[in-house]
Formats: sequence, C-alpha cells, structure tokens
Amino acid sequence: MKLRVKKLRENAVLPKRMTQGSAGCDLFACIDGPMKILPGQTLPVPAGIAVSLEAADGYVLLVYARSSLAMKHGIALINSVGVVDLDYRGEIIVPLHNFSETAYEISPGERIAQLIAAPVVFPEIEQAEELDDTPRGEGGFGSTGKL
Repeated sequence: MKLRVKKLRENAVLPKRMTQGSAGCDLFACIDGPMKILPGQTLPVPAGIAVSLEAADGYVLLVYARSSLAMKHGIALINSVGVVDLDYRGEIIVPLHNFSETAYEISPGERIAQLIAAPVVFPEIEQAEELDDTPRGEGGFGSTGKL
C-alpha cells in the first residue's frame, strides 16, 4: 500500500513517520507565517498537500490530534477525528481548536496532526421496523453506571 502525496504549495512538507513504531505520520502546517489561535478559537490550518491512498476499498485516512499539542497546549481537532475519504483529492485542512486559556502560536512547518490509514467496514443498510432486544435497551448516557 502506498500513500501518494501531491504538494500543492512549494513550502509543503510531506507527511512523515517519526519512528519505526509510529502508527501514523505527522502532518505539517503549510502557512506563510506564524498563526495565532486564541483561547476558544478554531482555525483551519492547511497542510499544503493532497493525497491518494493506493489501496482497495475498505480503507480510510483519519486525522488525529498530536498528543503533545493536546496535552501541553490544549490544541486539538475541533471534530476530534477528521475523515479523509479515499476519493477526496483536495487539500488536507486541519481544523485546530484551542481548548486552553492561553493563546498558542503555530509556526510554519510545525507538526500539527497525525494521519493514519485504517480499515473500515461497509455494512449493508437495511430498513427495519423492529430491532433486537438487549439488556441495555434504550438506556443512553450514563445508563450503565457513573457518567
């Protein structure tokens, strides 16, 4: 399986696995100058690349927060996990949110997220009048114990 990457801007950095054991590869900010994210603010940060995963159906590319940015600075994806469908050929944009009370400055070329290829299952969708019973039933948030 290969991830083909097209640079959309000259200063774009190709995704990179930082260690042999890394599950994903880092995505880098492709911006012309520093970008400040204020507390509570969400900004779209371009990666400057488009991708094509050479794989059979059954895979998806997922964009996750970098744990160090989230833990140390409160910077993470606003939608928790971004989905890059296999047929999407546009630029990868990372919607970063500042969950902290301190402004954070992203630098050009900074590692901002990680990209992971994962298998996905496509169930056949069938309308049903009734669903099977389970011990939990319709119990929702907190129904199985403390929230």
